[in-house]
Amino acid sequence: MIILDRPYVSDLLAGTLQRLRTPVLRNSVSEAIAEDYDLNLIDEVEFAAEANTGKYPLIYTSSEDAIGWIAKNLDPSGLPARIDRLKNKIHFRKMIEEDHPGFFYAGIDLEALRHLDPSELSKPFVVKPAVGFFSMAVQKIESDGDWPAALQSINEDLERVGGMYPGQVFDPGMFIIEEGINGEEFAVDAYYDGNGSPVILNVLHHLFSSGTDVSDTTYVTSKAIVEYGIRTFTAPIARIGQLADLRNCPLHIEMRVDGRDIVPVEANPMRFAGFGGTDFGWYAWGINTHEYFLERKRPDWNTVFEGREESVYSMYVAFIPGDIPIERVRDIDYNGFAANFSNPLEIRRTDWENYRVFAFVFSETGPETVSEIERNLRLDLSPYVLLKN
Repeated sequence: MIILDRPYVSDLLAGTLQRLRTPVLRNSVSEAIAEDYDLNLIDEVEFAAEANTGKYPLIYTSSEDAIGWIAKNLDPSGLPARIDRLKNKIHFRKMIEEDHPGFFYAGIDLEALRHLDPSELSKPFVVKPAVGFFSMAVQKIESDGDWPAALQSINEDLERVGGMYPGQVFDPGMFIIEEGINGEEFAVDAYYDGNGSPVILNVLHHLFSSGTDVSDTTYVTSKAIVEYGIRTFTAPIARIGQLADLRNCPLHIEMRVDGRDIVPVEANPMRFAGFGGTDFGWYAWGINTHEYFLERKRPDWNTVFEGREESVYSMYVAFIPGDIPIERVRDIDYNGFAANFSNPLEIRRTDWENYRVFAFVFSETGPETVSEIERNLRLDLSPYVLLKN
């Protein structure tokens, strides 16, 4: 069973649901998609009854926007409580604190945050919404002098986001302060089988342009990255599933690795990489993550890697720069933007007017072109945002 919702449903997902005849919750988003795809739409009462009785144990959401409907309609299934343990970053830290003794975190409401004295906290520390999405209103503080600009940036993000997302996805009222986590960051798309064992479907190395960068711009994967991720993250993901009682559940989780320390950054249940980003697995590995979860498939990685041993795949998320008011934007120069990629597998246009994201790019590089990933990590996107006169 699947719930489709804003902000994005890819053609790959819609085509998969049509082919598999997966039950899909009838709502305004799925009805619009059903104009082009023959979907197996199920009304709310029937969908909720079958989910709550466990007739269909596999439930997937294309977007966290669906969490509000789940909270309202699927309480007997136990899903809302399990989602909250992970989605709320304060509750998540509480759940795993025995496995990470001494890790500092604290909840703080927005009003108290605005009066925070950063000198009272050890540096570096990170501030982010307790329930958030897409690195919005996230700031890393390395010195007391960073705080005024960071607070201003948080306020600007909150003003820009407005009512863009429901409260179950982005809640500006409560924040978490936690110690800065060093090391390399990775994102994993996985699902838990009926026994609670994780099945990893993709591993992404999250690249940053600097030590203070917290943006969701560039992710890469390769044979070496996936093999490392399976070795390194299978046990910690299994542990989180045990603590949160997860079975037959998809998960997008971010982890930091610093030497021998493996620390979860955040865990997002009921979905894989957001905004259709999980389709990266299709372009990199030929793995349709939606189908693998719904059909309980497991990758045969030795076969998957054949012919791809030397390739590095990247996912680039293009945002309209924060200093450009959205009302001033006329259009996007997609042709000019595309010239930054030597082998784009897809340049996926998105709804920039409502979400400020104007493209997802899935691309492939080899040994001779891999330097473009580092170059694009620092790419100035302003020239491709066309302004009104």
